[in-house]
Amino acid sequence: MASPATFSLRISEDIPLLDRTALSTLQINVGKYCNQTCEHCHVGAGPHRTEIMAAKTAGRILDWLAASEVESVDITGGAPELNPEFRRLVEASRALGRHVMIRCNLTVLHEPGMDWLPEFYRDQGVDLICSLPCYLEDNVNAQRGEGVYEKSISALKTLNETGFGPPGNMTLNLVYNPVGTVLPPPQKALEEDYRRELGRRHGIRFNELFTIANMPISRFVSYLKANGQKESYMGLLRTSYNPETLPSLMCRDLISVGWDGTIYDCDFNQMLDMALGNGKPLKLWDTAPEKLIGRGILTGEHCYGCTAGAGSSCGGSLA
Repeated sequence: MASPATFSLRISEDIPLLDRTALSTLQINVGKYCNQTCEHCHVGAGPHRTEIMAAKTAGRILDWLAASEVESVDITGGAPELNPEFRRLVEASRALGRHVMIRCNLTVLHEPGMDWLPEFYRDQGVDLICSLPCYLEDNVNAQRGEGVYEKSISALKTLNETGFGPPGNMTLNLVYNPVGTVLPPPQKALEEDYRRELGRRHGIRFNELFTIANMPISRFVSYLKANGQKESYMGLLRTSYNPETLPSLMCRDLISVGWDGTIYDCDFNQMLDMALGNGKPLKLWDTAPEKLIGRGILTGEHCYGCTAGAGSSCGGSLA
């Protein structure tokens, strides 16, 4: 049997060059330290990780941002709120007039000394993108740990009370990841299920639901290998490849910067050490924004995760 076509060869039939056509978003991954250890985590984050963005690195990133015309800042981790530079990154980005999104795991609001977070989010006018892989308790706890569902629901209620989600004027979006080796269901239909069930069960309100496929890297690929499911899952991703997703891939208008300042085409490439550079990894402050536009995207077999079915990105489905 012939080997399956590589991702780069597969897409060459549909697009002359997969390149960055604009640069509207700077995604900042502040490190891998997190209060959770989720089974599907593409970062491999957890309480014992020591990769944490330092003050000097944060300062250089903010200097680069100030000199750029990048419109949006997407702050992620790990649990970004646990990084000592979190407040500074948010406040400085907002002072520059940039739209700021924070990827929150919800349970961080229950960590000691973090009760200031809801008001801080509100006062800074950020958008929240919060992980809740199911509206059912058993599924959430199976993927993210015992007791996570209860803490997540409590956090969502607090955020609603603080003005996030309708009828408030602050954006609260949720993120769904499948439990196991399947693709996400249609995003809009699942969003209505979430809206109905979270409202009926808990009185929780949110703006949008983003569906994101489990990426075959880091902790999730270890799970696949341990259960003998890697080849079948990669087969599902390959056979579900959808060329209609290519124009909207997040790497085409985003750059990802890691905890040490190294830049990548996306957060997934970051976790695979697929850094931009010419012989050595490139730091954000060593290049100008305009030099990143028109540059070809580094790809690998994991990229099938973003192009399978309706597609997957940090903003949900693509097609």
